[in-house]
Formats: sequence, C-alpha cells, structure tokens
Amino acid sequence: MRNVDAAGLGIGDDHPPRIMGVLNVSAESPYDPSVYDDPGEAAAYVDEELIDEGADIVDVGLESANKDLDVLSADEELARLDTAVETLASVSGDAVWSIETRYHEVADAALSRGFDMVNDVCGFADPEMPRVCAAHDAAVSKMASPPDLERPGAIEDVDDIYAALSRNGFTDKTMLDPAFGGWSAAKTLADDRETFRRLREFRGYGRPLLVSINRKNFLRDVAGRSTEAALPVSLAATSMAVERGAHVIRTHDVAETRDAALIGATFARERTRSSGGSDGVAVEELDVTTTAEARRHLARLDAADEVADRAVVRTYELSGLSDEAVGALRAATAGHDATAAGGAAFVPAGTDRSTGAAADSADPVRGLLVGTPAGLAAVRDDVSGDSGPLRVVFEHIDATSK
Repeated sequence: MRNVDAAGLGIGDDHPPRIMGVLNVSAESPYDPSVYDDPGEAAAYVDEELIDEGADIVDVGLESANKDLDVLSADEELARLDTAVETLASVSGDAVWSIETRYHEVADAALSRGFDMVNDVCGFADPEMPRVCAAHDAAVSKMASPPDLERPGAIEDVDDIYAALSRNGFTDKTMLDPAFGGWSAAKTLADDRETFRRLREFRGYGRPLLVSINRKNFLRDVAGRSTEAALPVSLAATSMAVERGAHVIRTHDVAETRDAALIGATFARERTRSSGGSDGVAVEELDVTTTAEARRHLARLDAADEVADRAVVRTYELSGLSDEAVGALRAATAGHDATAAGGAAFVPAGTDRSTGAAADSADPVRGLLVGTPAGLAAVRDDVSGDSGPLRVVFEHIDATSK
C-alpha cells in the first residue's frame, strides 16, 4: 500500500486515520451547519469546529452535491473561489486545504492560490485533472464516477465502481473514494451497503482510501433515523470503515468522528509490514478476507487469478457430528487445502482437556473445519453423495460463504 504525502500530511497504512472536515460556501448545500458565505464567519467555523476539534484536512465545497440541482460550470465555481481563498487566509489553525471540484481550471486556480489538494468528485472525467494535480505535486482524491462532468458518482454496481476508479489513470498522489450516498437517483441503499460491505476490495489498487459516509441515508435507513439523529450510526460505520482499511474519513462531525476512527484503527488486526532493509527485501501482509479481495490484488500485479481461492482461509466450528461423520470428514479433507482438526479438537464439548475426563455423553461433539475456499469446495465435492450430516454442514457453508 502506497502512502501519500498531502502537503506534509502522511496518508496511508503507515499513518493514523485522517479526518477531513467540511466547509461549504454554497448556499444550496443541504447541511446548514457547514454552510458559510462570509469569509470571517467561515474562518471562525473552520478554526473552532473543524481544526480545534481534530480535523487534519479542510475540504471546501463550492457547490452542492444534490442531484436535483443544476451543475455549476467551471466559471461559476471560479466565481465562488474568492470566498474560499479569503477564508483560508483568515484561518489561524493548521490544516491541509482541499478544494472539491470536477474541473481542472478550478483545481489549478485553487492550488495556485494556497490550496494543498483536490477532491475530484468526477473521478478524472476531466482528463486534464491528473495533469494539473501532478504539475502542482498535489494530492488528489478521485471519486468513482461516470466519465461525465454532469453526473458524478452515478454508479451502482460495485464492480463498475472499481473499474471507474482506474479511468484516466492515477497520479503518484492519488487517493480513491468509492462514492457513497445519493449522487444518483438510480443508486439504491442496497447498492451503498454492498459497496461498504466490500470496502476492502478497493484496497486492491494499493492506494489510500477516502470515504464520505457521515449521516448518509444508507446508514440512517438501518436505524430509522433522520439526518439530525444519525450521528450514532455514522460513528459506528466510521469505526468499521477504518477497520476495513479506510484512511481518510470525510465528515461534518469532526470530534466524534475522530474518536470513532481511532477506535477502528486501534482494534484493527495488525498486519506485517516491513520496508526494504539492507538486503532490499520488503514484506507487506495484505488485508485479504475474501476471494474477491484477493482477485483485486492479483489483477493489480497482472497475475492470474486462479490462486485467489487459495489466498484466504475459512474456519468453521462444527458440532453434532457422530464419530462416523467425523471420520468421514477427516478422510475427505486428506489431500486438499483443508483440515478437520484432529486429536483432542473433536471431543465432546464438556471434556476437560487437561485431565481427559469424559463429558456427559449427551454433549455434542465439537471440532474445527479449516481450509481455503478451493480446498473446502473440493471436500464438498468428495462428500457430495452423503445424505447425512456432512451434506448439511456444506449446505450451511455454501449458504454463508458468498
């Protein structure tokens, strides 16, 4: 996973999660607490509500993302840039400043006038955007979008989102945003939930991830909350997103989101990371939990994906099997990438393993079945003729391992 330097702020696996606070200078923006058109008031808001509360990045929006509103032209966005630049000049706190735009002309002007990075909500639909960002040596967040400057983020299928992120390439300092939320009438709550569930797949590009999930309706709907009451569900999702590999969280609720992100980072599983030493050898353990995630990394390295189903391991605890069924399962796993845990593992649940004392004969037999998806599929095929408990075991596994 490459790290990105955004005006001195490190973003990536080697750094803590970063918080991107939001300032809007667009009167039509839907979330009133973040909307300002007076530079002095905007600067006070940034200092007190964003930077003092823990924001590492301030993202300035020049227009609303509301899909029902007309899209501003580059000239119309440029006309609003003065307010953003005056705000930046009036802020006393230290943060990286990001301009949210889809136009290379606006990005160029903002970067020339003090901004540090770009939040491109059209995913390089403007083919000049990567050139401008590279020329300024600026970090850029690239949001998944069709190649249409008037329809940002209107992608539903996760595989299409993944493909859209690669359109028009990357700069050395590109981060990726899979685009959650109501950018399109066609994008459903189920689409957003599927994207969130598969968030780790977007690490397959080996670049930092930015997510914008604060008070989004695909979360509000789960708990039946209004936007105003949706902070708890946003914080729960923030911790999950960071645990799944997100590096930047865009939010209107900076202090609370910062804490939730730190919890997600603290309890995420530690993975081996070793940069090249004197021997030139570097090791990085990838965050792979499904075969789809493995395929993303294999594709990035132009490797054949037939090994994807051997790149992850699944573990199941089984109970209620007879001795005969356990024996059949052990025999079926032989020669495959799977193991029915032997020895003392398949014993009645109440057995004292230190003394070997027998448990009540009514206790179910428990044990572990461990294997790669390919290995477990081979075992399933070997026991396909079984009409008893092993058939039931694999029916359960097949139903829950998609």
